Amino acid sequence: MDRRSAIENLLGTYLRDRRAKLDPSTFGYSRTRRRTPGLRREEVAERASISPTWYTWLEQGRGGTPSADVLDRIARALMLTEVEREHLFLVGLGRPPERRYRKSDGVAPRLQRVLDALEPTPAVIRTATWDIVAWNRAAIALLGDKGSLPPHRRNALRTIFLDPRVRASQPDWESVARHVVSAFRVDAARAGASAEVGPLVEELCRVSPEFSAIWHENDLRAHHGEGIKNLRHPVLGPLALEYSTFSVDGRMDLSMVIYNPATPADAAKIRSHLDAAPGSAGN
Repeated sequence: MDRRSAIENLLGTYLRDRRAKLDPSTFGYSRTRRRTPGLRREEVAERASISPTWYTWLEQGRGGTPSADVLDRIARALMLTEVEREHLFLVGLGRPPERRYRKSDGVAPRLQRVLDALEPTPAVIRTATWDIVAWNRAAIALLGDKGSLPPHRRNALRTIFLDPRVRASQPDWESVARHVVSAFRVDAARAGASAEVGPLVEELCRVSPEFSAIWHENDLRAHHGEGIKNLRHPVLGPLALEYSTFSVDGRMDLSMVIYNPATPADAAKIRSHLDAAPGSAGN
């Protein structure tokens, strides 16, 4: 068996398996008079708006290479999750699908518990459009209380360009601003969210001449998701934090950013500050 035939067989096996796991009644089909579980081939073809004969050939491993559009329609017809859809493209085309940005509605309690367990290390979760959707107590103490802001203002670009307190906390504001704009542009494009960031970019170009100038330079820099963040904290003074960015498994739209104190002295200052904050254990 050649490589192409092996791929077609893998695709056919995957489609049959997914089809067999679907409940016909979910789609308004009768469960009666079915020889096998799941949807019939012609029902999947109807839902995907493709030929029943061709869909049958795909399941039998002799339908050739389907287009990305056809795979997308089959994925919707079979109600595949994002992970299952990605696997369908990898099997059928040898590559992942183009990203479809999904706006985040927050994070699961499990992720919030992970953030809380990291203290005294500040940590946040942000979307591909750099909206901050979760944080821990250490992040509030060092990076500001995002919870005190309306949701639409919890965006890293907004704060770096429009919040004077954030600007004052950056020893080299211009360098940080250029890095943030470049990384934001890359992240949004990778996530397929270019259209979603349009209104934010237009607004910032209108209200911040500095953002407008940097944005229109179209400067793209290497962005590895890690580095050193220097802060000028109003209480603790200068701080150095090693930041690392991690993708959230199963949520391509989210990233976790962890700001680890760069030195034992920085860690001690942060811990002391948290211990002295209202609501801390022992207070």
